[in-house]
Amino acid sequence: MDGQAGLRQGLEQRRSARLYRRRRLLQSPQAAHVVVDGRSCINFSSNDYLGLANDSRVLAAFARGAETFGVGSGASHLVCGHGPEHHALEEELAAFTGRERALLFSTGYMANIGAVAALVQRGDYIFEDKLNHASLLDAGRLSGARMQRFLHNDIAALQRRLESCPGAASKLIAVDGVFSMDGDCAPLSELALAASRYKAWLLVDDAHGFGVLGVNGGGLLQDAGLGQREVPILMATFGKALGTFGAFVAGSEELVETLIQQARTYIYTTALPPAVAAATRESLRLVQRESWRREHLQFLVTRLRLGAEQLGLALLPSNTAIQPLVLGDAARALQVSEKLFEQGFFVPAIRPPTVPQGTARLRITLSAAHSEGDIDRLLQALEHCAS
Repeated sequence: MDGQAGLRQGLEQRRSARLYRRRRLLQSPQAAHVVVDGRSCINFSSNDYLGLANDSRVLAAFARGAETFGVGSGASHLVCGHGPEHHALEEELAAFTGRERALLFSTGYMANIGAVAALVQRGDYIFEDKLNHASLLDAGRLSGARMQRFLHNDIAALQRRLESCPGAASKLIAVDGVFSMDGDCAPLSELALAASRYKAWLLVDDAHGFGVLGVNGGGLLQDAGLGQREVPILMATFGKALGTFGAFVAGSEELVETLIQQARTYIYTTALPPAVAAATRESLRLVQRESWRREHLQFLVTRLRLGAEQLGLALLPSNTAIQPLVLGDAARALQVSEKLFEQGFFVPAIRPPTVPQGTARLRITLSAAHSEGDIDRLLQALEHCAS
């Protein structure tokens, strides 16, 4: 069999298993109401949790940044791509998170891979929750460290693995803060205690909690009352609650300087466009000033969960903006997703290998830009399509 024939066969196998991925065309700005493949839909698939992706003030900050510094950054941060907007954003992120330094990365995927590879290598150990995001799992594999995966949120299982490792080896515990496909949260206080007891680094990827959780949007760590000492490595992204693009790692002066020297995904990639950094600075200000966004979002989460319970729809346990409805096999999840789309609701099906076999689901995500009516209409549609 030649190479092309092999590719065709692999694609056909994915189609027959109902695992084939297809891109839909978004034909409007990111918002609660969008146009997808020519159809007007209520959008329940976006990570734009606070409704900032198309906020006029964020757009204006982007435009001012582009007018002042242009569109492209021209090179990596270490060559000639690090400008005033980048520098100011890093300082503001450090102050907001209560950490000594923050370092920008072009994506969350690159931030995780760069940070992990800079801290553990061959002969070291990395401990990961089995439901971690693919970027953390790939980071562990690519680092060359000995990967130790433990049962989801099972501290006892983690401790057993930590106890079996040589005391002299470097150890890193890496977990999602809010798990992206289930919507539940890591037990950060218990993880921090385990990390301290076994002298391990603790890295928390708070991509889905940053901006959304905490008194002023500081994320899951703020919600848990944990600082730099308990959680030395914080990673979070801008493409979710902040509505822009990019990511950062925050921690000690020594950590950030080490990443600047050793994180290949920082050293060898072009810096974020300065206009994106400018827009993110404005988003960060809005996150802190406009607490009503988080309050309204939490109200909508409660409304959806109560309505689903009344309909007998078993959402996974989650108090975050991610509200998964497990339907079982991939064909069933696709069927329900298509029916909802025909009725004007954009709720993509999530299938293996993104989630385990037998747990294909609708990943319903809510935004502060949604109205109560949007939630009620979705519940009515789910009653007919998913019951």
